[in-house]
Amino acid sequence: MNIPTLENEIVKLMPLSLDNFKNLYAIASEKDLVQYSPSNISTLQALTDYVKTALDHAEKNLAVPFIIYDKRTERYAGTTRYMNIDWNNKVLHIGSTWIGRDFHGNGLNTVMKHLMLDYAFYKMEFEKVEFRIDERNIRSRRAVEKLGAKFEGLLRKNVYLLNGFKRNTCCYGILKEEWDYYKKAK
Repeated sequence: MNIPTLENEIVKLMPLSLDNFKNLYAIASEKDLVQYSPSNISTLQALTDYVKTALDHAEKNLAVPFIIYDKRTERYAGTTRYMNIDWNNKVLHIGSTWIGRDFHGNGLNTVMKHLMLDYAFYKMEFEKVEFRIDERNIRSRRAVEKLGAKFEGLLRKNVYLLNGFKRNTCCYGILKEEWDYYKKAK
């Protein structure tokens, strides 16, 4: 799949690449940035491997990885992707999102998710978008709930984190018709 650039006046989501990912190293090295994730991005080599895996999944049409650029501050903010893409059933996940602490609480994540949801539903013509979130990550859970995502269930002890803890994962989903309704209500 050709990876698009998604943007509005606040954020620009560009294809993540081996040419631009080093702009994320300072953010990736922030302590506990991915404490709820199984991903290791703590060193330049770990971040390189993380990006190579994302690009490999993109080559197989299983993911669409983006680098996040905050247009207001003119700085790179993090990364996100469409992942676990099920083309036959028209379902994908938005995940592997991490954003530097300087960008928390400023609305960037919400604006970015709106762009991604619009593109998934209206350009890619998917019927459902899912989010998988560590049960303990209340901030991320509330963020997807504000987007209109519905809690669909709990996967108990299904993912090992880097520290050996096996997390419970909350499953959320938004159907296209729910997103249509959400957009009209705004």
